[in-house]
Amino acid sequence: MKQYIIIASILFAHFAFAQDVETNTASKIWSLEDCISYAIENNITIKDADLNTSISEVNYNKAKSAKLPNLFGSASQNFSSGTSIDPITSDYVSDQIHSTNLGINSSVTLFQGNQLNNQVKQNQLLVEQNSLLAQEAKNNIVISILESYLQTLYSKEGISIAENNLSASEKEVLRAKSRLDAGTIALSDYTEAQSQAATNKYNVIAAKNDYELNIINLKQLLELSPLEDLTIETVDENQDLINLELNKEAIYTNALAYLPEVEASKTNILVNEKELEIAKGGYLPTLALTGSLGSGYTSIRDNTFTDQLDVNFNQRLGLSLSIPIFNRNQTKSAVQTASFNIEKAEIQKQTIEKEVIKKVETAYQNALSSQEQLVAAEVSQDAAEQSYNLAQKKYELGDLSTTDLVISQNTFTNAQQNYLQSKYLNILYHQLLQFYQGNDIKL
Repeated sequence: MKQYIIIASILFAHFAFAQDVETNTASKIWSLEDCISYAIENNITIKDADLNTSISEVNYNKAKSAKLPNLFGSASQNFSSGTSIDPITSDYVSDQIHSTNLGINSSVTLFQGNQLNNQVKQNQLLVEQNSLLAQEAKNNIVISILESYLQTLYSKEGISIAENNLSASEKEVLRAKSRLDAGTIALSDYTEAQSQAATNKYNVIAAKNDYELNIINLKQLLELSPLEDLTIETVDENQDLINLELNKEAIYTNALAYLPEVEASKTNILVNEKELEIAKGGYLPTLALTGSLGSGYTSIRDNTFTDQLDVNFNQRLGLSLSIPIFNRNQTKSAVQTASFNIEKAEIQKQTIEKEVIKKVETAYQNALSSQEQLVAAEVSQDAAEQSYNLAQKKYELGDLSTTDLVISQNTFTNAQQNYLQSKYLNILYHQLLQFYQGNDIKL
């Protein structure tokens, strides 16, 4: 009985701990910084880029090891019958022969057109390039997280606007029903109020669906389970919005110096230049040093196995030289291909620099535009709100038709949406410009 009590206590404690962990996970509110940190650790695109870096490091070590001597051991056991050459004594023998061969062989390349050294340098450059590409992958995920996070916040606030409009329109339906019963409005005014309420209800459903879709997208970037709850932190309403004081040319210069894809494109040129040097090395001779130790045993001799291994022990040392004379233009083709790849790498570098400038230019111009739009949208929203409040009072007094009230409400809704969009676009482009300068993204 005591054992059952202990087991039950352990199970209860485990269940309580699991419930506590689940509650803490569900109740966590994710900030933008939390999302970025988690994505960098768990996003599969980043993991794939990091694996490419690890593979390039393995290849780099492999290239360095190619300069070392190799070492192979060998052993063979043979049987022959009839007239044959004894593999140990090299005598013609007409008998059954049991023979054993043991050996160790080694070789080292002394010179190979400097190809080995160039391959080491090339693989070192590839490690640097893949590290830069891994950083670019992280940057892309950071920007995707930023865009998805702000889009989710935008859709979340859109739900509040839609719900407020629905609540207001439902109250207007009740007022319209009372006025219809009192005979002060026509049936068409009442049905129009109902239609507006139904439209606003549809808008609430659409806004909630849009929010859930944005949550799904954010979860995928974070590699979270679809079943896991995700609640994100709202933006501080009192934060300072963008105030552009940076020089455009300075932004370009900093972005070209900071963004890893630019440096990776420069490294790619160096990689292809090394490939050209490796290809040219094919025109030069190859010199290698070889050596071996060996011994053997044959059954046609009377000596013991140990004695024969001692007697037949041999050592060899030699140099081998291979001079390329004609290899069906393989080296020539490799040199031409490497030259063309250098030109392609230079074009790719120019393309990437243009893309970076375009991204920075787009962010800068959109930031300027969103800043002006935000000011105008705020004024428009305040004016539309005052107009809608006045329209509601007139409607309550019977001095305004349902149609005019609906128009005023829709105008106010559009003004709210425009302000909300301008606000988040302003935040987005401000953060992008900060990011292109090498600064951390934070809200």
